[in-house]
Amino acid sequence: MNSKPKEKFEPVVRLIEYFGGQIPTAEALKVKQGTVSGWLNCVHGVNSFNAMRAEAKTKGAIKAHELCPKLTEIEEQPEEV
Repeated sequence: MNSKPKEKFEPVVRLIEYFGGQIPTAEALKVKQGTVSGWLNCVHGVNSFNAMRAEAKTKGAIKAHELCPKLTEIEEQPEEV
């Protein structure tokens, strides 16, 4: 059986590497380990609050918009005149 390995969400892979595992990541971001696993395995996305918290906790090593691409849409909105 040729089972293709599940694709991992690369920004979350780097986030987990930064903290040294899923449990330390969960503790740093005040979420459950299962939440981190869900992010990693693309079961659900990282919300904007957790993405911004991750950016702050990693001192910018992992950017919020990488974890939550919807934040890119906000950054790209033209300013109102």
